[in-house]
Amino acid sequence: MSSFFVDRVRGMQDVLPPEGELWRRIESVMFEIASCHGFSYVRTPILEFTELFDRSAGESSDIVQKEMYTFDDKSGRSVTMRPEFTAGVLRAVASSLSGSSVFPLKLMYFGPCYRYEKPQEGRLREFFQFGLESFGGTSSLADFEIIVVANRILSKLGISDIHLEINAVGCSKCKSTYLDEIKRFFLSKSDVLCENCIKRLSTNPLRIFDCKNNRCQEAFKDAPETLSFICDDCKSGLEDLKRYLSIAKIPYEINTRIVRGLDYYTRLVFEFVTKLNGSNLTVCGGGRYDNLSKSLGGKDLPATGLAIGVERLIKIMKDMNISSHTLNNRNLYIACVDESSKDVAVQLSVDLRDLNVTVDYDIMERSLKSQMRFADKMNYDYALVLGSNEINSGILELKKLSDGSTKKFSLDNFVNEFFEFLSRK
Repeated sequence: MSSFFVDRVRGMQDVLPPEGELWRRIESVMFEIASCHGFSYVRTPILEFTELFDRSAGESSDIVQKEMYTFDDKSGRSVTMRPEFTAGVLRAVASSLSGSSVFPLKLMYFGPCYRYEKPQEGRLREFFQFGLESFGGTSSLADFEIIVVANRILSKLGISDIHLEINAVGCSKCKSTYLDEIKRFFLSKSDVLCENCIKRLSTNPLRIFDCKNNRCQEAFKDAPETLSFICDDCKSGLEDLKRYLSIAKIPYEINTRIVRGLDYYTRLVFEFVTKLNGSNLTVCGGGRYDNLSKSLGGKDLPATGLAIGVERLIKIMKDMNISSHTLNNRNLYIACVDESSKDVAVQLSVDLRDLNVTVDYDIMERSLKSQMRFADKMNYDYALVLGSNEINSGILELKKLSDGSTKKFSLDNFVNEFFEFLSRK
């Protein structure tokens, strides 16, 4: 088949079956678990005024300096395709707040973001994020809740060999002291730092910890640690979180080198990390950003959140051989032997689908043998052969495709009996 005459834009992707089923299942799991924790769905525009991200991400950040899709609209206003969700969600929340607003306000989202950087495996110019934002809560329980949701999602999706890393980066009272100390430290190492990190010294020295240059990584091995500079309130909040995690039996490690990539994080930051091909890969990250609302011109609004990169998550799941079939059962395939069985197949499928049973039948006029091969290839759990003999006798034989075992059902009560049979599994 010849290629289509219009190429796909670099850094964008198409998602087709069967991978589309994996995307759909992941989104479903994420929303289902977050909903159980009281989070509600929010949607914000892809296009925002550039100022929003300049002020939230920080003008010194790599996102603002190098990675944003920014252009002037026809009225000459600078607009940007969102590089992340948090700033837009906070803008939407702040613009709708009133004296009667009820807190905490717990929100969840799923959608595309855009960054103009070199495309690589698991990281494209258009990428999807699932995220949570919790507004109003100052307690470490608010941080604990979003970590629990992330942990449950990753567990439900079958992600193994993953661990939680947490750090306290300081609040407005103590973070500046640490920044002064870390700047002095890196100034003494300026002769070995890369060009980018030299620039970061005058803008945000914490970003040096994110550098992948071997010489820079060697330079910050002995750097002062955040925990030596945080105030009593930050220490108390970290201890509370550690206690809650222990109660929930969620293992964690303290990693004083986690700073996250955006300027607005305060107090707590965290990451869920897994090993992939011998190196650490961050699956999910987040933290607290109590000062962001005020920096955008709004009122004080305590906030904490997280984001999961869906493409990176899917890459990990593929490497762990987790497929859509592992996560989402295809319950029943009805193989029709002859024309007389098609009406019955349609009726059974209508009734079963009303009970949220996944069921399908042949629309390709295939032979019985080909239908059964198709059912096996598509990972259906069960197959039902339906023909004149079965309809006349009123007895249907259900075949489990994984081992070939069979079970008989009556045609007249098949829908109820099969649904109860599935419910017991």
